[in-house]
Amino acid sequence: MGINHRIHDEIKKNNNVITTSQVLQLGFSKTLLTKYVHAGLLERRGPGIYTLPGKLHDDMHALMLRSSKIIFSHDSALFLNGQSERTPFRHIVTIPSDSVLPASLKNSCTCFYIKPELHTLGMVLRKTTFGNTVRCYNMERTICDLLRSRSRCDEETVISSVKNYAASKSKNLNLLAEYAKSLRVDKTLKQYMEVLL
Repeated sequence: MGINHRIHDEIKKNNNVITTSQVLQLGFSKTLLTKYVHAGLLERRGPGIYTLPGKLHDDMHALMLRSSKIIFSHDSALFLNGQSERTPFRHIVTIPSDSVLPASLKNSCTCFYIKPELHTLGMVLRKTTFGNTVRCYNMERTICDLLRSRSRCDEETVISSVKNYAASKSKNLNLLAEYAKSLRVDKTLKQYMEVLL
């Protein structure tokens, strides 16, 4: 038994990953995935996520495929924006406050909540180290998020992120000020910037 060529093409197109919903959209049943797993043709990586056996697994991409509400934030966004060299031990995501992540997903990441109208503010698409595209926040939004939740974040990370941003040639201070006002951290941002600039 081999993998149906349409499913195999979809897996290759998605960097060796396929979801249950993608298989259903192709017109196949969930039971086919179970058969492939039992035959050793696919590996189940999490609820609704399957990969070809022995292939490296992109945790960030797999996490995002499990929920359309997930946007990588805080330390995960720093990494995706090239401001941190180490992949966070635990991925950090933000979802709208009117949404709930399944327990299986909550156990895989640290989750922050935000008002629905502010959820997509500063959202951009970035590539993971595996070359997959994921949703995350730009640097301006990330700085504001770190300041908003500084009591839950490592103080050294917050300070170094603001310092690196202030020194960056690609910073957009007008956008940062706009986001800081929307996210109600403008006074805190001003205090940090006065010390660093």
